[in-house]
Amino acid sequence: MPETRTVSEWRPFVQTVLESKVSELHLLGYEQATIENVWDCCLKKVWKKDVEKRLHQVVQDIFHLNAGTYMAYLTREYYKTDDLLAQIEAITSNDREE
Repeated sequence: MPETRTVSEWRPFVQTVLESKVSELHLLGYEQATIENVWDCCLKKVWKKDVEKRLHQVVQDIFHLNAGTYMAYLTREYYKTDDLLAQIEAITSNDREE
């Protein structure tokens, strides 16, 4: 029976798969794609947490990551970062006013 591990434990074994997915996304025009944000997208949008899977399942999930899911992830992360920056700016501007 194939070995099961958490997806994070499989990370070192899927580097080539991630590189392939990043190349695919670049060909589709998503130049901002990196190995790290593709991996993070899979963790947050595909697996939702550090679940246990077999290696072939992790590879399949990465290869099946579609551009729509990836863009939804990037958009959400952008808004979270943008909100954080706005909150920091609001706090620092309040501090300057006092």
